[in-house]
Amino acid sequence: MHDTVRLSASSLQQTILETLHNYYQLTKPRIIPLLLITTAASMWIASKGEVDALLLLVTLTGGTLAAASAQTLNCIYDLDIDYAMVRTRKRPLPSGKVQPRHALIFAIVLAGLSFSILTVFANLQAALLAMAGIVFYMAIYTHILKRNTPQNIVIGGAAGSIPPLVGWVAVTGELSWAAWLLFGLIFLWTPPHFWALALMIREDYASVNVPMLPVVAGEEETTRQIWIYSLLVVPVSLLLVYPLGVCGAVYACFALGLGAIFLQKAWELLQAPTDLGLAKSMFKYSILYMMALCTGMVVDSLPVTHAIVRAGSSHLETLMAAVLNFS
Repeated sequence: MHDTVRLSASSLQQTILETLHNYYQLTKPRIIPLLLITTAASMWIASKGEVDALLLLVTLTGGTLAAASAQTLNCIYDLDIDYAMVRTRKRPLPSGKVQPRHALIFAIVLAGLSFSILTVFANLQAALLAMAGIVFYMAIYTHILKRNTPQNIVIGGAAGSIPPLVGWVAVTGELSWAAWLLFGLIFLWTPPHFWALALMIREDYASVNVPMLPVVAGEEETTRQIWIYSLLVVPVSLLLVYPLGVCGAVYACFALGLGAIFLQKAWELLQAPTDLGLAKSMFKYSILYMMALCTGMVVDSLPVTHAIVRAGSSHLETLMAAVLNFS
């Protein structure tokens, strides 16, 4: 009797854990951290390195819920192609582990929580921007662009560029040129990042007639476009230093060093368009690039960094004056 009860309890616990895991997988959790990093970096710059911890937590929570809602809705919409592709067939919806109507309720609840949290604890502008991200991702990218044009990810990349706007407006209540530049930076970074992945899984997209650039235009044109966008990303990243002046020398060092490697990866891929190893390297580095670049933004914004740079500049000026006087 007791063994039966224990077995039932264990079975129930296992079922609950599996259900939670399935709903968690609906949100495509590997995508979300990068969105949060761009949000956090924006908040640190906007607050000049002194971001309120509670506001940061609230904004990142709201952003997580909004992104999770968007990804869940995307899983519902793309159920047919997810079922057709071997790579995605085991996801919760095509495998039958979660029913579409239950996923829809889940997505609506997530969006509602996101809007409520951001409205109450941040501001209405941040909440509306987060909802705009969901709408753009689903209505513009997923519904209109993804299955109809090879430029899908170029225009659709705007959805993934909204998080830094949410972070900025949560801190300041308004959008400045710097916020829009962060938007533009991620917008330009998205095509080389995503097309490198598309090169790796080109056959999957071809099998379900999704016109990703490698499917429609081939590897050579795709790598050429990756190179062109990479050439735009690096100088745009430096506009935060000049003329906007919201980042300083420390960030500039991050941007130059990381950008040089980014261009090297894109150039190598351009020379060997069919090399999937190079495509994979470009894809992985593009993630590292954005994470490290945002880290540079945060470090550069900190008051202690400003103090160290000022002290270093002062010592350098003293040293130069001594050298000139000695000469």
